[in-house]
Amino acid sequence: MPEPFLERLDREVLVGDGAMGTELYARGIDLAACFDALNLTDPDMVAAVHKSYIEAGADLIETNTFGANRVRLAQFGLETRAREINLAGSELARRQAGGRVYVAGSIGPFEGRWGEEEFTVDQIRDIFREQVKALVDGGVDLLIFETFSSLTHLLEGLTVAREETGGKLPVICQLAFIEGGRTAAGIVDITAAKELASAGADVIGANCISGPIRTLEVIERMALAVSSRLSASPNAGAPTFVNGRYIYASTSEYMAEYARRMVDAGVALVGGCCGTTPADIRAIVKRLGADRAVRPRRLSPAAVSVAAPSGGGGRAPLPKFLADLPRRKFITVELDPPKGMDTSGLMKTAKALAKEGGVDVFNLAENTMGTPRLSNIAMAHILQQETGVETLVHITCRDRNLIGLQSALMGAWALGIRHLLALTGDPAKIGPQPGATSVYDTQSFGLVDLIRKLNEGTNAIGNPIGKPTGFSIGVAFDPHGKKIEPQVNRLRRKVRLGAQYALSQPVYSVEKAVELYDKTADVGVPVFLGVMPLVSEKNAEYLHNEVPGISIPDDVRRQMHGLSGPAGRARGLALARGLVEELFSRASGFYIIPVFNHVEIALEMVRFVRSCEAKSLRSAPV
Repeated sequence: MPEPFLERLDREVLVGDGAMGTELYARGIDLAACFDALNLTDPDMVAAVHKSYIEAGADLIETNTFGANRVRLAQFGLETRAREINLAGSELARRQAGGRVYVAGSIGPFEGRWGEEEFTVDQIRDIFREQVKALVDGGVDLLIFETFSSLTHLLEGLTVAREETGGKLPVICQLAFIEGGRTAAGIVDITAAKELASAGADVIGANCISGPIRTLEVIERMALAVSSRLSASPNAGAPTFVNGRYIYASTSEYMAEYARRMVDAGVALVGGCCGTTPADIRAIVKRLGADRAVRPRRLSPAAVSVAAPSGGGGRAPLPKFLADLPRRKFITVELDPPKGMDTSGLMKTAKALAKEGGVDVFNLAENTMGTPRLSNIAMAHILQQETGVETLVHITCRDRNLIGLQSALMGAWALGIRHLLALTGDPAKIGPQPGATSVYDTQSFGLVDLIRKLNEGTNAIGNPIGKPTGFSIGVAFDPHGKKIEPQVNRLRRKVRLGAQYALSQPVYSVEKAVELYDKTADVGVPVFLGVMPLVSEKNAEYLHNEVPGISIPDDVRRQMHGLSGPAGRARGLALARGLVEELFSRASGFYIIPVFNHVEIALEMVRFVRSCEAKSLRSAPV
């Protein structure tokens, strides 16, 4: 058996292994497969990867359990087999190690991307505890938490590891840093190093995402911040997709040279992550040579801390339509951009509404029901230029990845758009475009958080963008369903992230609207009531049965039975006016959605709301 891990690490630089996933992929395993499950279904292949790294000279190998927690395994229907998979992974690695090299139990993250999932502290600890117990029972020599972006989750994992092992097993804590020395969650490398050191991590480091150059920069800053043992496992550069396979361009010589530089900067454990092969590990072992005694840290002149981002430092100023509440009811009218290039119909409707007055903001939906339409950002800019009325632009997570979202948001600000409605977006599969896919790098929670960060002067990972944006942030609220409480809790969470107001889905029941306002009274933001006047029986049945998030009571559908044309529109308007009149004192404003951009319906509803407002003012006590 090798001597105790930390004792050896204090006097000698050790070399870890490389990428498990890259080697499994090279052996023909599909990227969409559950790599961790191979511990059960193809143990010989996993064992062969371990053996290849040991033969290359690695002093430490990691178990094939990076994604073997119940959250990630649930994607494959394997959440009940987490313990079994971790035990098998531990035993496979130990068998290959044969007491000659160390076995580290690999634990990866499970936090949702950009706030789409929220776990309580107890849930986080329970998830980690299940995996830690299995790895410890499997006989690993140490634990390695790797590729984390959330420092909160990593610290909780460290706490669980200490509790479950009584502090007897060493614990390595590594985060994945992107551009500017920050994780995807915006955690600065120096901050992470200091907090992990304070919490008692035995080894602190960086792995994955970044290649050798950025990883070295992170390590140098960590070395200035803490005296802790350091580790580094960079990716082999960035991958290129060639002939159906992912290829990493970095050579073994390049990886080995930067491993040497990382050791000079203070790294005591060096290895590789994605794209790193046994050949790379062999080159690193050769480059470090026989004399691996730990030396004093040699830092380059460029090792400096990450500058604090410049920015606005808080929420955007309150928009006028919110500042005017409750003196004036807010009215927004939704307009759908055209499905083609002819904008004349939409412009005619918008100009008629603008001339009439009474509309505070036009809002423009984005590819409703998965149907491609002219860009709502471009259309909003044109409308503002042509009508002088501000616009509220719907932004969905369906159509853009995180890069595209940030680009679109900054572009919208540059075009003079000041109000956004943050939405997850209907799935692409419900639309008429075969083969279209939904992106969903994040969901509405993460999008609200992203807009807030732009308002504070930083991008998604905390890097400064120069002058901050100043968007008002709106969100959707769905009052339908058997219980409204889960939706109210979602709204509360969005408000904590930065939402300033909400627009409800169309409501057709006074009772449902009253419940909406009773349950959201203490949320702290106004909820504008969605009003979509019906135009026919067919329209009512379609909305009720085929459109997500809309529920029309039986009595309303009965009143629309057999109606179409002018009679249908008249009945639909009468029902909508009755709803507005009943709810006028409760609602902060109204979100009017005219079907098919019917200008006469929108005009009638705007006039009615303003007439109710005038009547209310006349009757108010002096």
